[in-house]
Amino acid sequence: MNERALNLIPIVVEQTARGERSYDIYSRLLKERVVFAVGPVEDYMANVIVAQLLFLESENPEKDIALYI
Repeated sequence: MNERALNLIPIVVEQTARGERSYDIYSRLLKERVVFAVGPVEDYMANVIVAQLLFLESENPEKDIALYI
């Protein structure tokens, strides 16, 4: 597999009563309160994960967050 193919981000399409909406897979997972880390956790990745967790906590502090490492 070439390097360019590895950089493609999958898109998912959600059907609603109002029509279709496309999400990149990472946004769709975040919407479902799923956070994940792949590879070494360095400063940039740690900051992204913390930001996602803080955002989800502010949205609903009572609802669970799934964290996959």
